[in-house]
Amino acid sequence: MIIENVLFAFQEVFHWKNLGLMFIGTTAGLIAGSIPGFTITMAVVLTLPFTFGLSPVEGLSTMIGVFVGGLSGGLMSGMLTGIPGTPSSIATTFDGFPMARKGRPGLALGLGVWSSFFGGILSAVLLVTLAPSLAKIGLEFGPWDYFALVLFALTITASLSGETLIKGIIAGLLGLFVASVGEDEVNGVARFTFGSETLESGFDFLPVLIGLFAFSQLLSDVQNTEKARQPLMTGVEAKGIRVEHLAAVRIIFKRWVNLVRSSLIGVFTGVLPAAGGSISNILAYDQAKKASKNSHEFGTGTPDGIIAPEASNNATAGGALITMMALGIPGDVITAVMLGALLIHNVQPSPTFITENPDLAYAIFIAFFLAHFIMIIMQAFCLRAFLLVVRIPMYMLAAVILAYCAIGVFALNNIQEDIWTLFVFGLIGYAMKLLGFPLAPMILGVVLGHVAELNLSRAISLSGTTDQFLLDMVTRPWALFFLVVAAFSVVFPWYQKARERAAWTLGYLPALMVCLAVPMAMMEGWPRTLIAVVLVLGAVYLLLQSARRGWSVSTDDAA
Repeated sequence: MIIENVLFAFQEVFHWKNLGLMFIGTTAGLIAGSIPGFTITMAVVLTLPFTFGLSPVEGLSTMIGVFVGGLSGGLMSGMLTGIPGTPSSIATTFDGFPMARKGRPGLALGLGVWSSFFGGILSAVLLVTLAPSLAKIGLEFGPWDYFALVLFALTITASLSGETLIKGIIAGLLGLFVASVGEDEVNGVARFTFGSETLESGFDFLPVLIGLFAFSQLLSDVQNTEKARQPLMTGVEAKGIRVEHLAAVRIIFKRWVNLVRSSLIGVFTGVLPAAGGSISNILAYDQAKKASKNSHEFGTGTPDGIIAPEASNNATAGGALITMMALGIPGDVITAVMLGALLIHNVQPSPTFITENPDLAYAIFIAFFLAHFIMIIMQAFCLRAFLLVVRIPMYMLAAVILAYCAIGVFALNNIQEDIWTLFVFGLIGYAMKLLGFPLAPMILGVVLGHVAELNLSRAISLSGTTDQFLLDMVTRPWALFFLVVAAFSVVFPWYQKARERAAWTLGYLPALMVCLAVPMAMMEGWPRTLIAVVLVLGAVYLLLQSARRGWSVSTDDAA
C-alpha cells in the first residue's frame, strides 16, 4: 500500500504541468524573497488564489516551491545590499555582506545557496522519517488534547514575541476574536454581527491574511515619500557577479558539523508553532559563534557565519511541515496559509492527515525534496532578475502588488466585501506595526480560533459539565502535557532575561522536566514510562549540579 501511494505521488509530482508550476513557484519565491519588504508570507499568500483551480498536489507543490525559493532568495539582498530580503535572512547579512564587500560576492552567494540546499535536504529527510511517527501519536488525541495543543501553539507564539510578550498575547486574543465573528458552527448562533448580514458568514481567511501582511507592509514601505521614490538598490552590475559553486561546496563540507548542527536547530525551531526562520537563523548563528574557535572573526565575513543561518532557515521549513502534517497545527504563518489551501480543497488538516490522505502526504514529501533542486537551478537566473527589479522605485512596486492583492481577493468569492475586509485589516495591521504589536500571533489566532472553538465545544459536550471538562483537561495525559508546556512557554521570556542574574532560573529546567514527567508517566507503554524516569533523573542531576556550585549564577554557567 505504501509503495502504491509513493508511486502515485511520484507520478503526480513529476507530471509536466506540476513540474512547470514548481519551477514558476520557486522562481517567484526566489525573486520575492530577495526584495526587502516583499516577505515570503506575502508571496505564498498571493499564490493562494491561483491554487483554487488546481488539484491539491499541484497547489501545495507550487506553494512549497514559493516557500523554499523565498527562504533562499532572501540571501541575495542581504549579501549584496546589506538589507535582508526576509526576516529569515537577517543573520546572513552579518557575514555575507562583509564578505561581498571584500570582493567575494560570488563565494558569499555560493555559500548561502548551497547551505540552504543542504539544510533543506537534511530537514526533508527528517520530515519523511518523523512526520509519520508523530502522526501515529496524533491518533491518540481527543478534543481535550487538541484544544490544549492549540492553546500551546498560541502561548508559544506570544512568548516568542520577545520583549513584546503582553502585546503578543493581545494580538493572539484579537485573532481569536476575529475568528469568532459570525455564526457558531456547532449551534448556529450569530456572534458580534451587530445585525449585519455580511458579518454573519464571518471574515474569510484569505482577505484577512493579505490585509494584515501584504497591505500593511506596503503602507509601511511607502509612508516615507523620499524613500518610496528611491529604488531598493543601485550600483551593482549583474555581469560582475558569478556564483562560486565548487569553492562553496568544498568549504561547506569542511564545516559539516556546523551545517548539521544548524540544520537541527532549524528543524527544532520549525516544529515549534509560529517560531519560524526569523528565530532559527539567529539561534544557529549564535550557536555557531559560541562553538567556533575563532569567534572573533564573526561579523567580518567568515564562512561559518553564512553557513549557519542559511542552513537553519531552510531546515525550518521541514520542521514547520512536520508539525502541519503530523498534528494539523501550522508551524509558522506560511504553513498556516497551506492549511488554508487544504481547507479550500476540502482536505481537513488533523493528526489523521497522513493516514487519511497518504497520496497527498507523500506528494508533499517529494515536492519538498524536488523544490531544493529546482532552487539550485534557478538561483543564477533569479540573480539577474533581482538586479533588475530592485532598480524600480518602491512606489511603483507597491502599486502593482496592491492591485494584484485586490484582484486575488475579489476572485475568491466575487464579492466586494472581501476587498473591504482586505482594506480594513490592512489598516489594522499597519496600526499594530506602528504600536509594536506582532502580527504572527493574530494570524495564528484567526487560523486556530475555529479549531480551538470546535474542539472546545466537543470536549465540553463529551465531558457533560464544565467541572468535568476541567478535570479531564488535567487527567488526560496529552492535554496535561501541552498545558504544562504552554505554562512554561509563557514564563520563558522572563527566564531568558534573568538566567544570568537570578538564582530562581536554576530551577526552571528541572521544574519543567519534573512537570513533563507526570503526563509521560500517565501514558501507556513502557517507553514513555522510561522517558518519565529519565526526565526525573535529569532534573535531579541539574539540581545537584546547582547545589554543588552553591546556587550561584554566572555568565559561564548560563552559557
